[in-house]
Parts: sequence; C-alpha cells; structure tokens
Amino acid sequence: MTATTTDRRRTEPALPPPRGPLSAGVAAVLTAPHLPPPGVSGAAAADPYGDDLQLALYLLYELHYRGFDGVDDDLEWDPRLQPLRRALEERFLGALRADVPAGRSVEEAFGELLVESTDHRGSPAYYLEHEGELWQLREYAALRSLYHLKEGDPHVWVIPRLRGRAKAAMVAVEYDEFGAGRAEHLHAQLFADLMEDLGLDTAYGHYLEVAPAVALATVNLITLLGLRRALRGALVGHFASVEVTSSPGSRRLAEAMRRTGAGPAAERFYTEHVEADAVHEQVVRNDVIGGMLADEPHLEADVAFGADATVFLEDRLAAHLLDAWRDGRSALRAGPGHTG
Repeated sequence: MTATTTDRRRTEPALPPPRGPLSAGVAAVLTAPHLPPPGVSGAAAADPYGDDLQLALYLLYELHYRGFDGVDDDLEWDPRLQPLRRALEERFLGALRADVPAGRSVEEAFGELLVESTDHRGSPAYYLEHEGELWQLREYAALRSLYHLKEGDPHVWVIPRLRGRAKAAMVAVEYDEFGAGRAEHLHAQLFADLMEDLGLDTAYGHYLEVAPAVALATVNLITLLGLRRALRGALVGHFASVEVTSSPGSRRLAEAMRRTGAGPAAERFYTEHVEADAVHEQVVRNDVIGGMLADEPHLEADVAFGADATVFLEDRLAAHLLDAWRDGRSALRAGPGHTG
C-alpha cells in the first residue's frame, strides 16, 4: 500500500471494480443508466456479509454522500434502483437481527459496554498499542477512512427525527464532531491530517477498492439506519455505542501512534477523541437516549439493537484484522502490507 499524490481538485471517488454480479450490475447502471438494474432475487440469495452484497449496497449508499466520478447525481433516488436497494438492505438487516440478541433493554446493551474488558485478545487498539507496526497502523487508518472522512455525516440524519432534549443534545455533540464552527477542527479534517502523517492518500473514498466486506459492513450499517426513519432508535443506539467505547480505544491508538512515531497529527486525532468522547458519552446516554425514550419509550429495543449490531460488526472486523496481522499478512483485499 503506497501513498499517491492526492488530486485535491477531485471530490468524487472513482467507481471500484465489482466483486460479483450484484455490484457489477449496480456499477453498470451507474455508468450506463439505460441498462436495467439487477433483479432483487439475487439479493435474497447473496451472502449478507459478503463482498458482493456489501459493495453493491455501498455503491448505492454513496449516492447520498458525494457520489462517484462520472455518475449522474440524479441517480440518487432513481426509482429503478430502489427495489434492489431495499432487497439488499432487507438481506443485511435480516442477518443482523438473526445474529444479535433480540429484545434487550438499553441497560442490558450498554451495561456491557461501560466496563472495559480485561481480555484484550480481540482488541485491535490494544494490539496496535503494544505490538503494532507502522504498516498495520496505515492499514487500520486506510480502512477507517471510509467512515472518518465523513465522520458525523450519517448520524445527522437522525436530528430531524428527534425532538426536545434529545434533539438539543444530539446537535450539541454533532457540533463538536463538525469542528465547533472551525473547518480545520472538523473531525473529518483531523483524520485527513492523520492520514497525511501516515503517508496515505487523503482523497475521499480512495481506499474503497481494498476494503474487505467486514469493513464495508460497519459503514453500511450507519447509512442503512440513517436513511430509514423507522430505524431512528437503532441509529441513536449505534451513535451511543460508538461514543461509549471511543475514549478507551482512542487512548490506546494515540499511544500506538506515539510509540511508532507516526506523527503529531496522527496522534492528535485520537487524543482529541479521548477528551471529547468522554464528555459525549454522558450527554448521549443521559440526554440523547434518555430524551428519546422519554418521548418514545417503545423504541428501547431498537436502541439496544443498534448498539448490539454495531458491536457485532465491529467484532467481525476486529477478528479479520487480528487474524491477518498476527499471521504477518495484509488485512486489505489487495496491497503489499508491511512490504509497501
């Protein structure tokens, strides 16, 4: 994985190569809109966590963010693509509902997250803090860039769906995510600065091609929850689980950047999150979740589901990263890993 010169004039990423019939069909429609989209039957038979379905879903979702180079913006809500997107979502969502605990309370879901485990064998942050090499930190940042270069954006969709205390608290937290009014303090910009320190390409979506399905799924989940008003409780659960677990992991990653000499901007991104997310955790749990459930108590199981689904997908990504790194292999779909 070598750094390339970023074309700072380019704002839309290139379409990546397809990974199967679903993603090939979606890419074909995006580049030649006169072609028919893939049938929904293919989605029902696809691996819900596999490369083909996750990339197809990612391509459709990115139309709601910056789109792709050469793809017409009007395809964002093209009615021909909506049945396929819904079928892909239902396949993914159905698998998640089958794989995570059902009907849990918020206390049950978050009680586990509020206590940092003493068993660190499944933690990429712990591994990077104590054993990680610079090439592994670069891979970690490359994969996380798919979210962090748009950090905060997917969660904003929940704001119009909240009211009162929950809305005010959510806006307050997001205000910090977006730099408190200063562009250079945007968390997305801070992550781009981190990538520069690591010698990575900072172009939005640059590393999509090398991201495995387990990484795509963690980002797709946020957009799925964000675009469906019916899943607003789950989106809040997702957001809260990230804020609750962020501070300890960020502290470890800051130390990993310091130990490997990654650079001041690389270290700063995570030290910023240690401090900010420790405060955010309290606001999100007490006011965003508390305010939402005071208004809509029937959403409690959805909030818990959002948190549990997030943990489930993050655990799958963690296992993928650690299996590869402990074996001396790259965790990317392609790339030279530590030889780059």
